[in-house]
Amino acid sequence: MKTLTVLLLLSAFIATPALAADSYQIAKKIPIPGQGGWDYLAVDDAARRLYVSHGTKVEILNLDSGELLGSLATVGVHGIAIAPELGRGFISDGKASKVLAFDLKSMKVLQEIASPKDPDAILYDPATSRVFAFNGDSNNATVIDAASGKVAGTIDLGGGPEFAAADGEGYVFDNLEDQSLVVKINSRTLKIEQRWPTGPCTSPSSMAIDRTNRRLFIGCRSKVMAVINADTGAVIQTLPIGDHVDASVFDPETRNIFNSNGEGTITVIHQESPDKYSLLETVKTLPRAKTMTLDPKTHQLFLSTAEAGKFEVLVVGK
Repeated sequence: MKTLTVLLLLSAFIATPALAADSYQIAKKIPIPGQGGWDYLAVDDAARRLYVSHGTKVEILNLDSGELLGSLATVGVHGIAIAPELGRGFISDGKASKVLAFDLKSMKVLQEIASPKDPDAILYDPATSRVFAFNGDSNNATVIDAASGKVAGTIDLGGGPEFAAADGEGYVFDNLEDQSLVVKINSRTLKIEQRWPTGPCTSPSSMAIDRTNRRLFIGCRSKVMAVINADTGAVIQTLPIGDHVDASVFDPETRNIFNSNGEGTITVIHQESPDKYSLLETVKTLPRAKTMTLDPKTHQLFLSTAEAGKFEVLVVGK
């Protein structure tokens, strides 16, 4: 009996480090000089670059080493979208009410494109080669031809937009936070085709998409993440997450969904099947680390925050 007890205790002791090693945690902190707030981050996987919004600049880092490669000046940046096949990137300069187009190689601004007040979330739609800038204070979206920089149109959203996602087949989805709705936009006609309530998930702030299985993952300020069918708008499942979510990302290889919360946590949810999801773990980060992006190659997460008044990027991985 004593031998069995010892073996069980040894087995538990040996298993504990294995479980810890398989959990997500802060692997590194990248300090970035200067003061100022922050918003979205973006990854250029092919070029191995990380774009970080930082007050009046976009900081450009080597994605693998964390080396600071340069920066782009803005009046007040919100987000960054990458069009790799065109060699262009786009910045929503909210305080200037402009979208800045820049060259991915030279890291130089090419154009300044006027937009209604407060362009905030921004994305590139590969199906139409268009950029969608969602104007937070104007309840609309500016649509830009990515190759020429010319404005293709403006979409009246009927509510305050938050984050968005493109399905790669000609549709763009956007949260209307004040309406607790998701809108489905035809990115070719620039018409809203559907408005879907997010159900018990209220004040939707973040969004990610599983393009293969046609599932939207909506993070809400009501401390819930909703899984929504991207074709019908049906709410398939809701799961609890942390407080003050501001970003969600989906890793198609691991089938994990990550929700970064301003309280200083990441809620990790696993996709067991397109219609079944389970809570995997809650990862401790730092307070105000609420914006996030994913490197699909290394499966690491990058989050912005400030610690003791110093700005930094957190690298989270296994």
